[in-house]
Amino acid sequence: MISKKICMVGDFSVGKTSLIRRFVERQFSDQYLSTVGVKISRKTVAVEANKAEKTDVQLLIWDLEGSTKFKGIAPSYLQGSKGILVVADVTRPDTIEHLEDHIQLFLSVNPEGLIMVAFNKSDLIEEAKLAKILAQYQFTNQPKVLGIYATSAKTGQDVDNIFQSLAEKII
Repeated sequence: MISKKICMVGDFSVGKTSLIRRFVERQFSDQYLSTVGVKISRKTVAVEANKAEKTDVQLLIWDLEGSTKFKGIAPSYLQGSKGILVVADVTRPDTIEHLEDHIQLFLSVNPEGLIMVAFNKSDLIEEAKLAKILAQYQFTNQPKVLGIYATSAKTGQDVDNIFQSLAEKII
């Protein structure tokens, strides 16, 4: 079996841990527990190796603390990651504005790494407002950003899709 390290990055309280719990454990809790340092989860997914067959890939998902104090040691945790999910909270514009900073930090450590962007908590805003945010942030200047998704750890919207898509791209 192939193992690939991916990291979850973003500001504090954007839903990184909740997205992982929804994907790995099929659970959601609105009880907020701040991640301290890093927490590693695993999940095996089947990806198409070629048109004829699928192969199992074990994702080692590193959930990185969102604190600004953590930024100094974050590069050592990002080392060796094949991809990241950069997460923002659509109800907090400042977290969206910080997406580019997280992307740059990751690319400074892993210039060949691949990136997916999760606009999380999409169940908490109106569809028109969400569509405007998604249209505004396309990351066309970032060729390593392979996709943007409106996710909700609470409803499960696009959670499996974003992890599955990243797994397929890094293989």
